[in-house]
Amino acid sequence: MWAFIHKLGSPRWFYGMSAKMQPWFWAAAVLLLVVGSLWGLAFAPADYQQGNSFRIIYVHVPAAFLAQSIFIAMAVSGLVFMVWKIKVADMAATVMAPFGAVMTFVALFSGAVWGVPTWGTWWMWDARLTSMLILLFLYIGVIALRSAFTRRDSGSRAASVLTMVGVINIPIIKYSVDWWYTLHQTASFTLTSRPTMPTQMWLPLVIMLLGFYCFFIAITLMRTRSEILRREASKRWVQELLTDPMLSTATKKAR
Repeated sequence: MWAFIHKLGSPRWFYGMSAKMQPWFWAAAVLLLVVGSLWGLAFAPADYQQGNSFRIIYVHVPAAFLAQSIFIAMAVSGLVFMVWKIKVADMAATVMAPFGAVMTFVALFSGAVWGVPTWGTWWMWDARLTSMLILLFLYIGVIALRSAFTRRDSGSRAASVLTMVGVINIPIIKYSVDWWYTLHQTASFTLTSRPTMPTQMWLPLVIMLLGFYCFFIAITLMRTRSEILRREASKRWVQELLTDPMLSTATKKAR
């Protein structure tokens, strides 16, 4: 375990390791998203109450799950960076924030579109909706805070602290429908209880969830690799790699 953490602290090792993992996650993401989209949008039966408007669940739920998961991942990365000073953790948190903000916006927007035919309104100051909006502001705050400091380390520490404090909003999002009276329905799909939907409806949702997560991992690996090259541009191994792309010194030494 400690040996792995030690290796994880090496940008050169992570760059080489992620090069091997990235294609597999891209392939899995494309396959799962294509199968899940076709199944959910074309072949799953219409809901007996909401009709075909329920099909937005195949975008809304994965986006909402991912928005929360990314913020938790950023908080963990911030903790690792603050405690063990692992630069790759901070690089990963840096590239995850914009994608998390996009997923939060997609969740809010798709929820608003879904709310018009279902609730008769696109927005209510509902506990679930409001806490998701706060999550979007937290993402924007983390991104802005990083660029507000002239020294990168200061910005990284400030963003890590904000992320670790802001993660308290995640259980509020999850349990808001249980703690308060809200317009938002309770979860129709959880990892700990039997789905309330028929199999032909929830199975494509699971596939879409897995596809969204594989896409997130793939794009995080890709963007972290770019961030490593940007931050480590003065290092010899990066200069050699950029001078001769066919000579993957980093990949060879990471084996």
